Amino acid sequence: MDRLETKFSPSIVDSATGVFSGYGAVFGNVDSHKDVIQSGAFRASLADWRARGRLPRMLLMHGSNGNPFVNDDLPIGVWTTMREDTKGLYVEGRLLALNTDYGRRILSLMQGGALDGLSIGYVVKRSSAGSGTAKRFLEAIDLREVSIVDEPSNDLARVATIKESSVTVDLDGAYAKMQKALRVMAVTPANDNGLDDLAGRIRALAGR
Repeated sequence: MDRLETKFSPSIVDSATGVFSGYGAVFGNVDSHKDVIQSGAFRASLADWRARGRLPRMLLMHGSNGNPFVNDDLPIGVWTTMREDTKGLYVEGRLLALNTDYGRRILSLMQGGALDGLSIGYVVKRSSAGSGTAKRFLEAIDLREVSIVDEPSNDLARVATIKESSVTVDLDGAYAKMQKALRVMAVTPANDNGLDDLAGRIRALAGR
């Protein structure tokens, strides 16, 4: 089974739900193996997966096949969406077991940029000879799994969104907007300092 690794941007994984999205592959790009995936290469494979009512597994570093330090091949999450668009193989997924030390560790490594790649495990079904710097053009691919990895070989396919938890919003900005709105609504505010006091109380409740 071949593998193609791609970069993602780990700046937006949802800390509460583990939801993220990005690209497992990008069309028309020469990867480090000198292969170029053509548009439509995943179409038949994705149709087969849909017929089975499921999607390929989400693994860490391809499980024990790709990383000798991984002691099992259990999925670390689930892929909820996979589709081809004009750019490549778009994927959406969700990390699981975030209430465990293992799950929290994976989430932290992704958000910190240590795990910043996606890699597809696949079998080439149809290809043609390449040209220029490309060794071959991949025209049909049987997709087997999509892993989160630390060392990608294709920098163009990236995870686009890993949403931050609601506790990381800009609280100071929210307080300022709240105070402005209250001042606009108040016809004749008797004591403007009361708004500052209210904001202070909210900050205290939020642990700020």
